[in-house]
Amino acid sequence: MTAADLIAQAAAYSRHFNRLCQARPWLAERLAPTLDRALTREDLQAFLAETALDEQTLGPRLRQLKSWAASHAMVRDLAGLAPLGEVTTTMTLIAEEAIRTAQALLHTQLATRYGQPRGADGTAQALIVLGMGKLGGGELNVSSDIDLIFAYPEDGDTDGARSISNFDFFTRLGRQLIGAISEHTAEGYVFRVDMRLRPNGDSGPLVASFDMLENYFVTQGREWERYAWIKARPLTGEKHAELKNIARPFIFRKYLDFGAIDAMRSLHAQIRREVARRDMADNVKLGPGGIREIEFIAQVFQLIRGGGDRGLQLRPTLVVLKALAERGQISPDTVDLLNAAYDFLRRLEHRIQYLDDAQTHDIPENPADREALAHAMGYADYAALAVDLATHRQLVSKHFSEVFGEHANDDHPLEPLWRAASEQRLEPASLAELGYRDAEESCTRLTAFTQGARLRSMGTQTRQRLDTIMPQVLEHAAARPNPDDTLARMIALIEGIGRRPAYLALLMEYPKSLARVIELLSASSWAATYLTRHPLLLDELLDNRLLATEHDWPAFARELAATMDGLNGDVERQMDVMREQHHAQVFRLLNQDLAGLLTVEHLSDHLSALADVILEETLRLNWQRARRHAPEHRFAILGYGKLGGKELGYASDLDLVFIHDDPDPECQTVYARLGARINSWLDSHTAAGHLFETDTRLRPNGESGLMVTSLAAFEQYQRENAWVWEHQALTRARFCAGNREVGEKFEALRDQLLRLPRDPNKLRADVLAMRHKMRDAFANKGPGFELKHDAGGLIDVEFIVQYLVLAHARQHPELCANKGNIALLGMAAQAGLIPADLAKQSADSYRALRHAQHGLRLNQQKSRVPDDSLDAWRIPVRALWQQVFGED
Repeated sequence: MTAADLIAQAAAYSRHFNRLCQARPWLAERLAPTLDRALTREDLQAFLAETALDEQTLGPRLRQLKSWAASHAMVRDLAGLAPLGEVTTTMTLIAEEAIRTAQALLHTQLATRYGQPRGADGTAQALIVLGMGKLGGGELNVSSDIDLIFAYPEDGDTDGARSISNFDFFTRLGRQLIGAISEHTAEGYVFRVDMRLRPNGDSGPLVASFDMLENYFVTQGREWERYAWIKARPLTGEKHAELKNIARPFIFRKYLDFGAIDAMRSLHAQIRREVARRDMADNVKLGPGGIREIEFIAQVFQLIRGGGDRGLQLRPTLVVLKALAERGQISPDTVDLLNAAYDFLRRLEHRIQYLDDAQTHDIPENPADREALAHAMGYADYAALAVDLATHRQLVSKHFSEVFGEHANDDHPLEPLWRAASEQRLEPASLAELGYRDAEESCTRLTAFTQGARLRSMGTQTRQRLDTIMPQVLEHAAARPNPDDTLARMIALIEGIGRRPAYLALLMEYPKSLARVIELLSASSWAATYLTRHPLLLDELLDNRLLATEHDWPAFARELAATMDGLNGDVERQMDVMREQHHAQVFRLLNQDLAGLLTVEHLSDHLSALADVILEETLRLNWQRARRHAPEHRFAILGYGKLGGKELGYASDLDLVFIHDDPDPECQTVYARLGARINSWLDSHTAAGHLFETDTRLRPNGESGLMVTSLAAFEQYQRENAWVWEHQALTRARFCAGNREVGEKFEALRDQLLRLPRDPNKLRADVLAMRHKMRDAFANKGPGFELKHDAGGLIDVEFIVQYLVLAHARQHPELCANKGNIALLGMAAQAGLIPADLAKQSADSYRALRHAQHGLRLNQQKSRVPDDSLDAWRIPVRALWQQVFGED
């Protein structure tokens, strides 16, 4: 099609464009040369530069710019040459260039009269025009008004002979700017300007200093204003970063903010009521399944998570949806459907507005206009268009309801029971009927909870959320095998999170997550304590896919390092975020564990791998902060005990030894400080919690030895001074983090040390003496079987393996491999050192005892079984002990 054909086609679909062409004979001629491409900012600036701008020419030229550039986008759009993004970008550019051009000229004129506005330090100031809404997001539609807010950095006065306050200067400038953009003249107008989003709306001052804005956010800012400020974008002026830092805490909460769902649901309900009142069902923006619902879906996730994830502090709707898909918050398929609906609805919105340049989103009632609309959208008739329109709107409504409509109905059948507890008239019999076994105790606990200080201190909205949650808690807890314990743990959790209403909002908004929380707390008192200490982990329960997710520790290490680097050396924040990331990974493992998806061995492997990642990143970060003697360190962290043997549990401490292999004479001081910092980093309690208890007493010479030892000194100590028990400990030691070459040297040295010639009889006597000493120290002080210390228990298996390694590794070097006790028993049997059947039976016993110990620890019980239920597993271990050591 020729340019003339394209223009004629647009005129057929737009009465407004037809009138423009008739009123402005120059327009069609000006359009023709560039219809094969999108306009750029430079094109717009060149158009304005063709006229010398002053107070008289500014208004007409800006209006001519709007007529030309907007018409250009429309013609290309209706010809199918311009995607949605091109149209909205062009409209946004027109607004930006009009505002910047007008402000620059008007500021100069005012400054000539009154002088430049100055801050306290004498720095000249300029008005910051904030684009809000679709202008802020770069998504302006073809007949939109523009939402603006005017701000300036600080109060002061102008420096002219007729000095006025900065507030007065910028107020005058703002009024003139509004007039230049929105005043109707013979040339029309540029954009309608809406200033109602400013602090206090129409009743507030036209301009606000940074101090005024900050005070307003803290004292008066409302939930819907947080939603509006997400898209705020400075178009003019300076000190944008300072303004962003003022607005960010208001928009994005530090913690997960699930209360935003209810606030936005309320805002949407108000819109829906207004739509119904005005009979606006055909409104493609505000009606059911319309553009606004897609925007709300994107922005509610921003409000919930944007405080902790700055990657979600974005403006354009489609960009936000893409980021949410990347983070797994919305499925990619859902995002594809929402993208398609957004594109369809926005293009339809534009074609509605092309008709008469009216700021409307309603499908016209006139049949002829409907048919024209359908043809402009590429359909044969309106009936075909209506089918696809209905499909898109139904899909949007469905996904909107999934995000905003899940919270439970307030009319729960157990609501009267909860109300009775609140009013201190609950009878134990009512709980007994539900299945509570110790109904008297649970009744007392529940009543005490309702009368406690924490509940009384809750705000009205938080208490309303609790009133919605608690009947469900009573119902779900009653269905668990241990209802009374479950209720007690849930009450403890609610008391722990009561000061952060967003967590109660999460449980109210997502009943399925509430059910999973109760299931988790019922299964494990340790899990209940962990979740109470780290309620941020509640968010982990929202995504069922995490249960099936394989753990990729190298990928996690890369992501953690990138996250730490993104915090720009803020040590306090780095420590908090590392703890949050670690807690999240532990909690995912816990969920998989309780779901029966992990064996004890696999769980320990994962927890040990996670600890290695944390150690490596902790070392890297603290080396960056160290007073370094060299660009790269030659420092290594060794793991002993459960970490070394890859048998970590959820709350295991870390037995660490620090070594170096560095010839620089200054390195010892540097590395000693580095080791101390690493210990402090791991062991410190911050606002985000704790990482690990650390124990460095297994280093050469124990607590009296150096914090960090050279590899040469470590070798000398191990060869000349180490006790047998220290060589036993070495069988479970491994390189965990640090300089890879130093780690390899340690592993080679460990191999040599384990293969040293030893007198088997003396070794046996020394090992037995140590075992007897330990048994005396941990004598059975109660009934039943102590899994770890009693004869036939876990430590007996460990001592058997350690003895076999130290006694026979010289002849059988494969025993030096740090493969874990179960594998090493099998390797010893293959070497003919112990009977194969007894090795297998003892390995099975070790696995069973570890599983039992794990179950006890999940419920914070000591490693003692009060009956003889596990005695059968002790028999092969005691038989193997007798075989190896010659004693019962």
